[in-house]
Amino acid sequence: MATAATARGPAAPGGVPPVRRKGVAGTRRWVAAVFLLPALVLLGALVVYPIGYTVRRSLFDKAGSGFVGLANYGSVFSDDSTLTALRNTAVWVVVAPVLATALGLVFAVLTERVSWGTAFKLVVFMPMAISMLAAGIIFRLVFEQDPARGAANAVVVGVHDTFAGSSAYPGARPRPGGDLAASGGGSYTTRQAARDGTAVALPLIGIPAAKLPAGTGDARQAAPGPGVTGTVWLDFTPGGGGNAGAVDSGEKALEGVRVEAVKDGRVVASATSGADGTFALPASADGARLRLPASNFAQPYNGIDWLGPALVTPAIIGAYLWMWAGFAMVLIAAGLAGVPRELMEAARIDGANEWQVFRRITVPLLAPVLVVVVVTLMINVMKIFDLVYIIAPSTSQDDANVLALQLFLSSFGGGNNQGVGSAIGVVLLLLVVPVMVFNIRRLRREARR
Repeated sequence: MATAATARGPAAPGGVPPVRRKGVAGTRRWVAAVFLLPALVLLGALVVYPIGYTVRRSLFDKAGSGFVGLANYGSVFSDDSTLTALRNTAVWVVVAPVLATALGLVFAVLTERVSWGTAFKLVVFMPMAISMLAAGIIFRLVFEQDPARGAANAVVVGVHDTFAGSSAYPGARPRPGGDLAASGGGSYTTRQAARDGTAVALPLIGIPAAKLPAGTGDARQAAPGPGVTGTVWLDFTPGGGGNAGAVDSGEKALEGVRVEAVKDGRVVASATSGADGTFALPASADGARLRLPASNFAQPYNGIDWLGPALVTPAIIGAYLWMWAGFAMVLIAAGLAGVPRELMEAARIDGANEWQVFRRITVPLLAPVLVVVVVTLMINVMKIFDLVYIIAPSTSQDDANVLALQLFLSSFGGGNNQGVGSAIGVVLLLLVVPVMVFNIRRLRREARR
């Protein structure tokens, strides 16, 4: 009959029974495996299996039944839309994390010593509570071209109109067959030269009567007099009738129109029409042709085409910064709280100014935190999708395309080619892996310290 000691195995030298091996944390390996099993199953089902299936699917055709090898990857790197997406993704990875981290650093440092710094940080961080979908809708409205709807262009147009006057009658034009004719650059010039002591008629059309300024008076036929006189008016009789090119009863004057007398390509005199549409030029205008410059008819300034092909990507990056600068600020502020104040005070006592303290002490001590923020945001922007899909209009979505959006469009958004979509997913994974490896190594180095 075996003894209890025999059941535990052969005795060690000195008669002491061996001790069962345990893990590093003092737990038996099979117990640790039982507790880790649910997590491993979920990890395999939600991460490992999808990655493996995506790699396998990228080797098959559109239907998923024919093996095509690396042909889908060849399509990825030869398709113009995908190459544009790859280029834009590179711009996102380089620009967005750096700007967000820089803004977060500035916000964290500047608000450290003010009494309302906490309230400011709360306001800056608040956009993080908004989903990408909601932020995309907000900034789609902010970047609307129409200044009456888009906040960005409302500000731009307001500033522009403060320093540059708008045209008097945008869209106005002369009646076809009249003496006025287009003379380039949006201006109109008479075919016949004006003579001293004559009255010139300068009728215009193309202005809805409802668009005229409030209080516009009736036009009056200018009387001949010394110099060159004339009338600028809207050649349209309410209710119909009237004679083309003649000032009829009820026709409206066009006040504030600039009239220039041009002789040999040089402006020799100018005048502005009055409340009744009449103007008067001096005798030096004799023999000159009368020109209505384009400044009278230019369309009003409509702001910047934020969502056009040239600016759509910077505009969307701006929306991203609005959301994620608060995230960077909070992390950097937490790191800043752990910076030894003695070093800063010693530097100030030694004569360093605030910029030198910031550049030589604050930034180097915050370097580990800054790296964490940049790396986290780099991984985040590689999979950016929502903002681009919602903010970019259909006319410029190709110019704002990124890899995650191209993956969706190729697989489900009309392309219906999940082979190419899977290949794009694999490429995106390969781009993320180096950043993840760098982050893991950095964390291990910090753990060994």
